[in-house]
Amino acid sequence: MELTESEARRLRMRSLLLDAHAAPAPTTSVADVVTWFGAMQAQDDASGLWSLGVRLPELTRADVIGALERGEAVRTWPMRGTLHLVPAADAGWMVRLMGARSLARAGRRHEQLGLDSGDLQRAVDVLGAALRGTRLTRAACLAVLEGAGIDTSSQRGYHLLLYAAQVGVTCVTPNAGRQPTFALLDEWAPRPHRPDRETALATMARRFVRSHGPVRVNDLVGWTGLAVADVRGGLASARSDVVEVSVAGVPMVVTREALDARLPPTTESGVVWRLLPAYDEYLLGYKNRTLALTADQMKAVIPGRNGVFQATVVRDGRVVALWRRRETGTQSQVTVTPLETWAPGWTDAVRAEVEAYSRFLDLPVRLNGV
Repeated sequence: MELTESEARRLRMRSLLLDAHAAPAPTTSVADVVTWFGAMQAQDDASGLWSLGVRLPELTRADVIGALERGEAVRTWPMRGTLHLVPAADAGWMVRLMGARSLARAGRRHEQLGLDSGDLQRAVDVLGAALRGTRLTRAACLAVLEGAGIDTSSQRGYHLLLYAAQVGVTCVTPNAGRQPTFALLDEWAPRPHRPDRETALATMARRFVRSHGPVRVNDLVGWTGLAVADVRGGLASARSDVVEVSVAGVPMVVTREALDARLPPTTESGVVWRLLPAYDEYLLGYKNRTLALTADQMKAVIPGRNGVFQATVVRDGRVVALWRRRETGTQSQVTVTPLETWAPGWTDAVRAEVEAYSRFLDLPVRLNGV
């Protein structure tokens, strides 16, 4: 089946739970959204919270944090050495399935830092004992390691904490103030799922395609960090749910359910606008991002070409502006920087999204720049 780029963008907005007019599944809780995605980028805490908030308009920031405190999702490093929010019951098998390749790539950095296998295992043992029945801030975890005679200087401490999570012993729990906290994964997620490898690969493929589709195969390779053979195997196992399409001549895959729900072109009154955080799956979920923005816009979104993304304003699946939030006492300011010619009526549409963000923060937010 052939899809236009416009149709593909509309399907993606639906898959990404960003089109409230065409929600593909009932998602009313943090657990619903994270399970739908399988994993959501969350290396920046504030961005991760708003990634959930923009998809759960009835919830405030405090509501989302409360859900995370209840364990509706877990923050850990399941793939690519990057923090994600994942379903609590799936955190263990996801780390085992995809973390091995990240750990293998980390070997050289461990050598540079003077960390051998004995150091790594000793740190895991010390943290495992210290965290039993409690949570500790990052600073407290590092102090525990230092107290046991384990050097945490330079970046050693970070890599020791990362290793303990990547081998499935610890996870990151909600912040205490501005500090992340750590707990034992088996205590934070006491009822884990344990699928076999084939089922796990199929689950990752199915979740990614349903939450990001239509996608290229290499989007899934880049997202999971898995080998191409594993990705193709997962897609083959999920073949009853996934079909091949062509988007402007480019082979992609999408779920059968999404194709069945294809929507007619929107009128201007039905255009979907979204104020998205810097590290949202809308961009981070794809190896190739040309459906969403131009090459020049990409330079603006990632100005240092170093993986640090700017927050974006999206109109029907296309980036049209950047935005930045600044705290000013009891009020926030959102400054929007257009990346293309600003049309009449666009400011009102963005203002409505800023008001939604204000409700989420439970804080007045003023719009500047447009």
